[in-house]
Amino acid sequence: MVGSTPLPLKIAGRVFLVLVALFMLAPLAVVVGASFTSEQFLAFPPTGFSLEWFTSAVEDTTYTYPFVFSLQIALMTAFGAATLGTLFAIGIARHKVPGAAALQSFALSPLTMPSIIFAIGILQTVSVLLGGSSAAVLIVAHIVITVPYVVRTVLGVIARSDGSTEEAVRVMGARWWQRYWHVLLPMCRPGIIAGAFLAFIVSFDDAVVALFLRTPQLQTLPLAIYGQLEFSASPTVAAVSTLSMALTAIAILAIEKIVGLGKVFS
Repeated sequence: MVGSTPLPLKIAGRVFLVLVALFMLAPLAVVVGASFTSEQFLAFPPTGFSLEWFTSAVEDTTYTYPFVFSLQIALMTAFGAATLGTLFAIGIARHKVPGAAALQSFALSPLTMPSIIFAIGILQTVSVLLGGSSAAVLIVAHIVITVPYVVRTVLGVIARSDGSTEEAVRVMGARWWQRYWHVLLPMCRPGIIAGAFLAFIVSFDDAVVALFLRTPQLQTLPLAIYGQLEFSASPTVAAVSTLSMALTAIAILAIEKIVGLGKVFS
């Protein structure tokens, strides 16, 4: 058949995909496997099976306090990013804003900026203007790097609408806030939810920005894990990492179940 892919090329492509998948999943498998070891130190493959380290993970305040703090930061980040990202996306999609394309590129620019450069910039800014970091600064920094996810998901939903429903309710005499509250926002709900979940995941898992903005009081879970690895090789670290990955996986599955990633990003 003309235009068909040769069989050897198909096989090579599939082998390449399998190798890439193994390369990405192998470190995760090692961490998960090491978290169930019965040894007193990190070991893979585990020589025995034990849940001792998971018990230690949920009882050790070295991890529980940073976990609660990371959860609080991630929730506030998700709320802030969802609010600002939704307003921005609706503004450039439903209003004739001069330079809308440039504004959209600017809103998405944190995705193209290396995290370490952004973190250094934030650190220098808060050092000069505020004299130091705080939880509020960390939240604002996380909102900046996660707003693009909300903008992208909401714009993706709006792009699939021709605006006929909004125009119909406008012709029927609905006020602008009624059109937004009863038509546009419900239409954007899948994108808002997906973007908020993504913002939560990015904030909860962030280590680079949190590392530059950390203080003795600002200790997130990724930093706690990193700090413990510097001084010990306890399987508790692997157990905490496994629980963190499980939370992230649950969030991703929730996005897919509630709104469907394919529908949002198509």
